[in-house]
Amino acid sequence: MSTATKTKTETATATTPNARRADESHDGETAVAETGTDMAIVPQAGPADRGRTSIADPVVGKIAGMAAREVPGVHAFGGGLTRALGAVRDRVPGGRPSVTRGVKVEVGERQTAIDLEIVVEYGVAIAELAYEVRENVISAVERMTALEVVEVNIAVTDIHISGDDDNTGTRVE
Repeated sequence: MSTATKTKTETATATTPNARRADESHDGETAVAETGTDMAIVPQAGPADRGRTSIADPVVGKIAGMAAREVPGVHAFGGGLTRALGAVRDRVPGGRPSVTRGVKVEVGERQTAIDLEIVVEYGVAIAELAYEVRENVISAVERMTALEVVEVNIAVTDIHISGDDDNTGTRVE
C-alpha cells in the first residue's frame, strides 16, 4: 500500500505509534487527550477497580438451594434427622421453611464448592437427576455471583415413595 492511500486513522496511528485509537478499549473505560496532532489514551479505573465485592456463604447456599429445587424429581433436602428437625422448626409460629436445608457451601474469593443432600422421587433416574441438578446449580450460581463453581457434590439420602405417610411437609414445589 502506498503512503498516498493511507486512511485518516492509519495516519493518526502512524504519527503516534504508542497511542491507541480512541475506540479501542482499555479495561473498559478510556479517556482521550489530544494535543495538536498527537493523541494519547489515559486509562481510567473501571468499576471493578474501585472496590471489592464479597459474597457470603449463605447467599451462595440460597442460590444453590433454589436452583436445585427447580429440578423435577427432587422431593426434599437434607438427611432424615435434618428434615425432622426442620419440619418441627417450620411448624413453630413465625418459622418458615429453610432454603438452605441440606445445602453446604464453601466460598473463596473467586471460587465456590457446594454439597447437596437430596431426597429423590421414586422412579426418577438418579444419575440423570444429579446431572440436571448439578447443571442448574452451576449455571445459577455462576450467573448470579460470577464465582467459579469448582464442584457440586450430591448425596442422595433417601427415596420418597408417594404412598408413604410423609407428614413432614418438606415437599419441594
